[in-house]
Amino acid sequence: MDGMGELTAEAVVDRLLPREPRVSPDGRWVVYVTAPLGRVGKYPVTGLWLAPADGSAPAREIAGGEAEHRAPRWAADSGSVFFLSDRDERGTTQLYRIGLAGGAPERLTEWAGGISGHVPLPGSVVLIAPDAADHAGDPLVRTTPPADDGPVRRPSAEDVDGGLEQPGRSSAGPARDPSHAWDTRARPDRLWLLDLRAFSVRPLGALGDRHVDQVAARPDGEVLAVFTWSCADREPGVFEPGLHLVDLATGDTRDEGTPALEASDPAWWHDGVGWHLAYLGRTPPDLIGGTAVFEGGENLTEGMTTCPFELVQVDDGPPLALFAEGLDTTIRRLDPGFTEVAEVQGTSLTASRDGRTVAVVRSTGTEPEQLFAGPPRDLVRIGAAVPPRTWGAQHRLSYRAADGLDLDGLLILPPGKSRTDGPFPLVTLVHGGPYDRYADRFHLGWYPSGQWLAAAGFAVFLPNARGGLGHGHAFAHRVAGDVGGAEFTDVLTGIDLLVEDGVADETRLGIGGWSHGGFFAAWAVTRTDRFAAALVGAGVIDWPLLAATGEHSRFEAALGGVDNSPITHAAKIRTPVLILHGEGDTNVPLSQAELLHHALRGKHHEFVVYPRENHSIRERDHQIDVLNRSRAWFSHLLA
Repeated sequence: MDGMGELTAEAVVDRLLPREPRVSPDGRWVVYVTAPLGRVGKYPVTGLWLAPADGSAPAREIAGGEAEHRAPRWAADSGSVFFLSDRDERGTTQLYRIGLAGGAPERLTEWAGGISGHVPLPGSVVLIAPDAADHAGDPLVRTTPPADDGPVRRPSAEDVDGGLEQPGRSSAGPARDPSHAWDTRARPDRLWLLDLRAFSVRPLGALGDRHVDQVAARPDGEVLAVFTWSCADREPGVFEPGLHLVDLATGDTRDEGTPALEASDPAWWHDGVGWHLAYLGRTPPDLIGGTAVFEGGENLTEGMTTCPFELVQVDDGPPLALFAEGLDTTIRRLDPGFTEVAEVQGTSLTASRDGRTVAVVRSTGTEPEQLFAGPPRDLVRIGAAVPPRTWGAQHRLSYRAADGLDLDGLLILPPGKSRTDGPFPLVTLVHGGPYDRYADRFHLGWYPSGQWLAAAGFAVFLPNARGGLGHGHAFAHRVAGDVGGAEFTDVLTGIDLLVEDGVADETRLGIGGWSHGGFFAAWAVTRTDRFAAALVGAGVIDWPLLAATGEHSRFEAALGGVDNSPITHAAKIRTPVLILHGEGDTNVPLSQAELLHHALRGKHHEFVVYPRENHSIRERDHQIDVLNRSRAWFSHLLA
């Protein structure tokens, strides 16, 4: 993103973003992934970078080329990095290791079907991977021997300790490619232990046919915490979760019962008396209501008006967590008082063994995403600075809903403009979820976003209506069974205030969004004729149909029904509507967009389907089209 000229769609989707940072256990280094927003070709291309955590030297790429590198994890001694890559067979990820000096990565596996995840331990690596018996060929091969290790023999299936007697099951996975066949039998991922000294691999634990989702190693290296699903398909697997403790030495497995739904981010710590395990999960008792921190069956964040959304293990103390607090983001420690460690506007938190060094991808309203590391209250930028550019000013908003509920949001103005230059044509962009939010961070993506439309002369309203992240469980629960109800008036109230303040032109109002935001845009134009243009991106048009066909069926059923469905009221729509959808969307299937398209026959609308795309648009050319088409749509109708 350079220069002061026109902001182009190509510049937006080609910008490199830092992802998946990992601080080394000793706190001296940060390894991270860089990737553009847009994908050229069938598979992503990413780079693996290394930098000193104190910013004392430039970052350098240690693995690149035409490959996807992801999931970097440090060796216990901070001397090397394990990562997954498809550098030798595009589309199939294997485990690699590389030292701090760089050079050619050492390939550690040749696992048929690829490796899904990994957890390095001293002298070994826990692998998450399917049964090798599901596929032809050897499950494991070391292509480069460690130094002084002697000749290398390619192991066969018989070399896997314990055999491969479990029956194989196969599928294309939950994100199905519409160009390939798939079936209803989910292929479960298993646990394996790769011994780096003997270079052998054996099954780990007694989990039956359950699908391994996430794993965390206890800092003493003796026990694993394992989250499983009943099967690899999200429905019904996610609704039948399990928590298990696996002894690394013996493989003995203890079932710890049923964790909260959507259990993730397991994190161990020792309080001087005994071991504790915390994790994030869906707040009970309802499906709608956001996330909480759990230990055992106890909700540690019950009653809080903030929301945890990332949890990070710190080996020498209580875990750290990122909390959404209105428009802000803080790091808090899981001690009895949830002590605030620092305020950061970011995501992707990682920490050293002692928690004294962290890294986070952060931004401000007018500074794009960059990687920062160091002590939590004294972070320094890692990597090259983003070239300067004049962005639209971003203003924090705070107001009350019609029923008195406190709300917030953001207003982005065209670059170089202030409120006194209004009124402006106003586009309201509703976030996805609905359990999500607009934080006071940088807003520029492949979808119609704040800075993208502001650069074209629009004021952009980013509302945080009820149902979202950042104000606690009760706030998030308010949309249960009535999505689009009071949530709709929350957004209209914010628009009214911007009109009254002279910021927004009442005659030039647009509305749009993706996913839940797409639903909201379709819903809004069935409720009112105030909007001169609408954009429905991958939006929900019929809640009962989505509950029957989507990936999140029971969650969708808990949000709304026939009366909350735009299709029920589509005859009232008089606003021009742009409909954008991915052909292979498994979250909100294409049938949703087709319903709206058919209902709008004879009315002013456009319907665009992107081939090969799922719920998020990934191909570079398609992202460019989304950006240019959406800006042209609003520019034409709100001129």
